Amino acid sequence: MTNVIRIKNASFYAYHGALQEEQNMGGRFEADVDIYTDFSEAAKKDNLKLAINYEEVYKYINKLIHEKKYYLIETLATVIADALLTKYAGIQKIAVRVRKHHAPVGGVIDWVEAEVIKENGK
Repeated sequence: MTNVIRIKNASFYAYHGALQEEQNMGGRFEADVDIYTDFSEAAKKDNLKLAINYEEVYKYINKLIHEKKYYLIETLATVIADALLTKYAGIQKIAVRVRKHHAPVGGVIDWVEAEVIKENGK
């Protein structure tokens, strides 16, 4: 069985970007994480210890986002996906989207977004 746990619009202020000003001033980033797993046993027994704890996942993402500066949101999304797949054996597949607000593109946009989709063992 495959179930999905979704974390939407996790918001962070961080210092990522290809331009030096972005890494100095920082900016708003958001992440969505779709965790494909089987939580049927956890749901049946109503037991958090049998599930992937999304509070722990959020805290881990927060740690990853702040422990190092990245030039690319593509790299950040990949780092998050790889780290979560490694840390949680119960993840069958993961989709990570990282959004950067007010990216310097020479025009007005809300955000840019990079998405990484990976399966465990691939």
